[in-house]
Parts: sequence; structure tokens; C-alpha cells
Amino acid sequence: MNRTVRSVATSLAVGFAMYFVARGVWWIEQPTAPLLMVLAIGLYLAVVNIAILADAASVRMPLWTAVLSAVASVLIPVLVTFSLDPADRTEPFATWYIGGLGLLGVVCVVRRRALIGWFTLAMLVATSSAYLGMVVSLNLGLVGSIMWVLIAQLLVMFWDRAVRDTERLAEIQQAVSAWHATQLVRQRERRLRTQFALAVAGPVLSRVVASRGALDEREQLEARLAEGRLRDELRGADLLNDAVRDAIEAARRRGVTVTVFDEGGLDGVEEERRVEIRDELAVTLARAEAGRLIIRSAKDPRVAVTVVGRAGARSSGDDDSVELWHEILREAPTG
Repeated sequence: MNRTVRSVATSLAVGFAMYFVARGVWWIEQPTAPLLMVLAIGLYLAVVNIAILADAASVRMPLWTAVLSAVASVLIPVLVTFSLDPADRTEPFATWYIGGLGLLGVVCVVRRRALIGWFTLAMLVATSSAYLGMVVSLNLGLVGSIMWVLIAQLLVMFWDRAVRDTERLAEIQQAVSAWHATQLVRQRERRLRTQFALAVAGPVLSRVVASRGALDEREQLEARLAEGRLRDELRGADLLNDAVRDAIEAARRRGVTVTVFDEGGLDGVEEERRVEIRDELAVTLARAEAGRLIIRSAKDPRVAVTVVGRAGARSSGDDDSVELWHEILREAPTG
């Protein structure tokens, strides 16, 4: 679509340029210095085509082309004026440069050289007013050239703003799609974890219901373990694998109170490193001898998981002595 619009605009610009050149060539009165008129027409033809077609792959006009257009906007009115008798300077074939330079200004503006475009228009206004008079120049097409450049500038501004808004909207849509996909993945993971936990706790819960809570010591232990595993699956998120689950269950069977909190500490960590973190966590739990273990994974730029071991298995006071403090880093230690 963009290529089609550019092709149509290029064709229109070249067509209008040829029209103004044809007007200049169609003499009804012989110029007093025809070589100057031919030089002006040739210069315009070369400059306007270079301005339109140079480096067509890029919207922005090359700087050397812009400078060439600015120089041409000064020379062409002078050459045309001095090639004609003063009485013929208002003839249609003599005023072709008014529309021609207006077109050149439009090309500069559209190709993102707005300063050169407005400079071209300013030179056109100054030279045509000096040689023909302001009122005469306005009647002979200067108003149209001014309006062309002004409208081109407005269209370019609106177009650029529309492009920016479209790009921003596309980025927002991509972000929303990514967020939605992430939420679906998280919901699926939570559902799988819940199903896994219920599969483990289901038999114990069925026994509790069937016996109306009258459980022996072994069944009570299994019920507590099932409850803890269910809680871990809901809170533990990315921290758990089979080794970590086994280590937590073994600790609880020893009478250790284990609490797991996952607050997104593994977000942004590569999967290979996540496997290493879980394995290190499993080894740490297997070696821990504290009566109470707290496993926490918080969003920290350096630490992924923190394991705290306290002496009291049942006490929740802050005065428990800390027997274990182990930090697992987000990045693998070097050396």
C-alpha cells in the first residue's frame, strides 16, 4: 500500500513538472536571450527530477539534492526574467517558473526537507515580486504555489502523526496479546498444579469424609502432608520440581514446619538456570536441620530464592534463632 501511494505521488509530481516545462517551451514570443530560457528550463527539469527520484528508497531527500534545489530556486527566476523582454514577462510561457518552483517546494516538503521547501517558496515570492510586482505575481499563480506548499506541509504533519499513532497502537496491541498469552499460560499452570495437588490429596480427603474426621496418627500425618502439598502447589509456582517436593515432604515427615512463598523471583530467569536453582533448593532443604523452614522467592535483582531456617518448629515469634540462611542467586556464580 505504501509503495502504491509513493508510486502515484511520484508519477503525479513528474507529470506536473513536465507540464510546467512544456509551458516554458511553448513560446509565443521569441525570448531576447533564448539560451538563458533553455538553460532555466533544462536546470529546472534536471533538478526537479533529481529531487523526486534521488534515493527513492528513502522518504527523506538527500542533503545534496536539497541544496541543489535551493540553488535552483534562486537561479531559475533570474534566468527566465533576463531571457525575456520586459513586456513579455507576464505571458503564460514566461511565468511557468511560478508554478514550477511551487512544485519543487512541495517535493522538498514531502521528502522531509521542509526548510528547503519553504526557502524555495520564499525565493519565489521575493524574485517574482521584484520582477513582476506582488499583485501581478499573486494573480499569475503565486497564490496557488503558496497554498500547495502549505497544504503539503499540513498533510506531511498529519501523515507522520498518523504513522506514529499506528505504530503505537500496534505496540499496544502486541503488548496486550503478549499479556493475554501470559495470563493464559499462568492459568493453565495453576490449573495443572491444582489438579496435581488434588490428585495427591484426593484419597486423603476422601478418607477424612468417609471416617468423619476419625483418623489414626498415620492418617493424620498423611492429611497434614496432603494439605501442605496442596498449599505448596498453589503458592510455590515455579519453585517446585520433583526433587523439591520430595525434600519438602521428607522435612515435614521429620516434624519440620515448611512454608513456601513464590512472589515472582524467577521471572526473567532462563529455563536452564531455573533448573539449577530448583536443584540447589532441593539439596539445601535435604541438608537443613532447622525446626522451621521458610522458602521465599521475591523480585530481587540479585537473589532468586532465600531459604531461612529457624530453631522453633511451632513458634512464630521473631525471637527464634536463625540456624540457616541460604541465598540462591539469579545468575550462576562465576569462578
